Amino acid sequence: MNIPWLEENTPLPPPESAQKTGSNMAGLVAAGGGLSVARLLEAYQQGMFPWYSEGQPILWWSPDPRMVLQTQHFKLHRSLQKTLHKFIANPDCEVRIDSAFGEVIRHCAHMSRQGQPGTWIVEEMIEAYVALHAAGSVHSVETWVKGELVGGLYCVSIGATIFGESMFALQTDASKIALAALVAFARTHNIAWIDCQQNTKHLASLGAKEMPRSEFLKQVRQPHEHRIDDWTFKPSFWQTLITPKETA
Repeated sequence: MNIPWLEENTPLPPPESAQKTGSNMAGLVAAGGGLSVARLLEAYQQGMFPWYSEGQPILWWSPDPRMVLQTQHFKLHRSLQKTLHKFIANPDCEVRIDSAFGEVIRHCAHMSRQGQPGTWIVEEMIEAYVALHAAGSVHSVETWVKGELVGGLYCVSIGATIFGESMFALQTDASKIALAALVAFARTHNIAWIDCQQNTKHLASLGAKEMPRSEFLKQVRQPHEHRIDDWTFKPSFWQTLITPKETA
């Protein structure tokens, strides 16, 4: 298995060159190359992302198929509807964006996940995404209750594409509320889908489905004329998920 090794200024190979389905490293494109803001933007603009564990080199992936959540197909199950009704009606509850990015990514890094003995959000990765956040291309969607951060997620935003990265919850459904808020935000700004990277039962239960990499890349490679300049969450955005009558 020949995996290209990147130096700091070596361009990433095309995502179509990834290891094929059936390989034990299927979807792997390259290794190395650093995690500068420029490198991360180069990767996401080509449908790639970094994912590796402590002690490994930086690994760049473009899986086939790709897990994608069409924002209009988000499944708002009855139990989550009830949770959202209570959350929206409670003045002690609110969604914020980008008020505590560093806390969000560190909570995501420290969350215990079934089947994962460690975390892929290593310290080097945290520093890289904090820098990308400062550059305006990565955002945190946060669930707050009584002035405390209880859940959230972070995502990369380039053009008309939102790339979901990781979620955490310190209270039941707190990460689902943040995801619902991101879907409402995306619908308000005419964003058609959110990249979820890889297939999980949890994401599938919320409406995410697999998409061939070729189709995914066509979407990602479209001209980036659509740009969201204002990452503020407004309560009115909930109306894209729940009608005004339901939120009253």
